[in-house]
Amino acid sequence: MKSNPAKKRSSGVSRRDFLRRTAAVAAGAYVGPMIVPASALGLGQTVAPSNRIVMGCIGVGSQGTGNLEGFLEKKDFQFVSVCDVDRGHRENAMSIINGTYGNKDCKGYNDFREMLERTDLDGVSIAVPDHWHSIPAIAAANKKLDIYAEKPLSLTIVEGRAMVEAVHRNGVVWQTGSWQRSRDNFLHACELVRSGRIGRVHTVKVGLPTGSPIEMQPVMPIPEGFDYNFWLGPAPEAPYTEKRCHWNFRWILDYSGGQLTDWAAHHCDIANWGMGTEASGPVEVEGAGVFPRDGLWNAATDYEFNATFPKGVSPVSPDGFVMNVSNKNEMGARFEGEDGWIYVTRGDQSSGPGDLIASEIGEKDVRLYRSDDHAQNFIDCVRSRKETVAPIAAAHHAIVIAHLGNIAMQLGRKVRWDPEKEEFTDDPQASRMLARAMRGDWHI
Repeated sequence: MKSNPAKKRSSGVSRRDFLRRTAAVAAGAYVGPMIVPASALGLGQTVAPSNRIVMGCIGVGSQGTGNLEGFLEKKDFQFVSVCDVDRGHRENAMSIINGTYGNKDCKGYNDFREMLERTDLDGVSIAVPDHWHSIPAIAAANKKLDIYAEKPLSLTIVEGRAMVEAVHRNGVVWQTGSWQRSRDNFLHACELVRSGRIGRVHTVKVGLPTGSPIEMQPVMPIPEGFDYNFWLGPAPEAPYTEKRCHWNFRWILDYSGGQLTDWAAHHCDIANWGMGTEASGPVEVEGAGVFPRDGLWNAATDYEFNATFPKGVSPVSPDGFVMNVSNKNEMGARFEGEDGWIYVTRGDQSSGPGDLIASEIGEKDVRLYRSDDHAQNFIDCVRSRKETVAPIAAAHHAIVIAHLGNIAMQLGRKVRWDPEKEEFTDDPQASRMLARAMRGDWHI
């Protein structure tokens, strides 16, 4: 694969126009004459360069590189650029890409804004710390680029809503990295719940991991090749220490929401999928959490809260239900109904009474969106322009539950929420926690 799609095209149909117009033709729309060479149709043993989906990567640490390698297995996909503020991460990803393609064409960037100025990209894969999720995602959406981005969707509810609006306004395809939606056991469990196998559901118990505290860390020299100021970006200024950055950002409230937000994006999402509440939310949230007062990591270590969903928002719970979220619950999602229960987690599922989980989904039962390959689902939707299995609005509503839980636990009292307006009811103190101030010139 020696072609260099970064070179400017002087004639012909651009790749992005080709993909969009092909999707329009498939949908039955007349788009006018479009003369394309036969090689561009991918006829033959390899996909023609003009028909590949060309992507850039923003963030190539552990998760970003894992996503990158997954996409590299797809023959109709091509990475041409990577961006990371850590030179070591950047160069490693470039080496993987160039080694796969047998060339030296991949270009590295320290600043995602420079990469987004390229004219050859169809989309981007984003895997950066949570405090960085909104800014590059909105910038990419405004460039009309399709996006595969990691969970949790956002650092705050306001940022998440801005991301949803940018994606919808620009008509781009979005896939959240909530890959549990592309696993049969999660799909089957949710279809059983939605099909009424356990009757009216009154409670969903979501189990997430327990957090860990750590003592204060010494100030350290910034490693060579690591643009630490850019890594901080919109977050408050803070001295560099190794356990603040990269994987460990998750346990610090300036950058994330701890194990709660890291995993709620998976299991609260499945809870919403099974309950049919992907476009709604709770009206009251109350709970308690243990937030370390000393040390570097200050996200909740132990936590439990109840999110009360009102009447009329769930097809399997017309009178409303409670979602109990806690590190004390068994990891995964347990749906409890009048006629039984269904539990699902990674690699396992169970039910009672009896073996409800073994029952099949019939023609008259509820069937949900089926995907058996999360990356391929994104690729297919880029071509068809259809919605992915893990769209941005669903990701937003899932992580809002966790954000509300964090806010209620930090305040130490019940909060009342209007899910339609996405605002607190008569609660100025809680309302101030819907967004975070951004450092310097950063904004959404």
